[in-house]
Amino acid sequence: MIRPWGVAIILLFLYLLILVPFTSYLRHKPIVEKLGYTPQAEILRLISIDQKQCLAARLTLKVLVYFGSLVDANKNKIVIPPDYFGMYKTMETAVKLDPYNMDSYYFTQAILVWDLKKVKEANELLEYGMRYRDWDFYLPFFVGFNYAYFLKDYEKAATYYKRAGVLSGSELYQSLAGRYMQESGQTDLAIGYLAAMEKGAKNDAIRKTFRTRLKAFREVRRIELATAQFNRIHGRLPVTVAELLAAGLLKSAPVDPYGGEFYLDKGGKVKSSSKFAEPVKATPRKN
Repeated sequence: MIRPWGVAIILLFLYLLILVPFTSYLRHKPIVEKLGYTPQAEILRLISIDQKQCLAARLTLKVLVYFGSLVDANKNKIVIPPDYFGMYKTMETAVKLDPYNMDSYYFTQAILVWDLKKVKEANELLEYGMRYRDWDFYLPFFVGFNYAYFLKDYEKAATYYKRAGVLSGSELYQSLAGRYMQESGQTDLAIGYLAAMEKGAKNDAIRKTFRTRLKAFREVRRIELATAQFNRIHGRLPVTVAELLAAGLLKSAPVDPYGGEFYLDKGGKVKSSSKFAEPVKATPRKN
């Protein structure tokens, strides 16, 4: 029969067996490497003993450093396909290890929702966090936006925005709860959401991501307002953005910060060839 101190020694050995190589990996990992496999949260929770928060923080840092290096590389015109699935699974493990780590939720909302389009999965992580961060109005704020803007479920969106309003004491979230019951005005709501996210983000790479998307949506709103005015004047929708410029309803040509071109679909909805995402290109091989 193994004594209690013997079990502790075995668990400590298993913990070091993972932690030491993992720390070395973070220190020496090349930028272009994929995030790789992350053990399940249940396994890490068992062997990390009382170091769950530390390990969760390291996992979160692993993803933030990885993503930040990609942002820096893109700035230097070296475009590397992001390992979105690896980021998602790593953040999922980090949240299950430490549901109080806010950086995990910010990354989940900033990148996984918008770029990976894993909205339902992100909401599950955010709702999991609400069980623990029951004082935090940001989590229901995030979920409410996701339900309205992406999933078009305005009833659930209003529920979460009401919760955010109660927790924050802000009338803004209460009024947004009412506005989310309608499909109109989605761009205005997105702009308000992105502005709040940019202001609250602590990580520079994530803040830049929100800032870029905010610029894009403000340009979209300019085109939407010009389109509505064109329709009132001419009794029809414009065919192209160039038509709005020619009519003098846009003072300057809208610029997509993602490098795409804005256009109008048959219903007059504003879209961009970039799909509001950073371009992903294969890294050219050297002969």
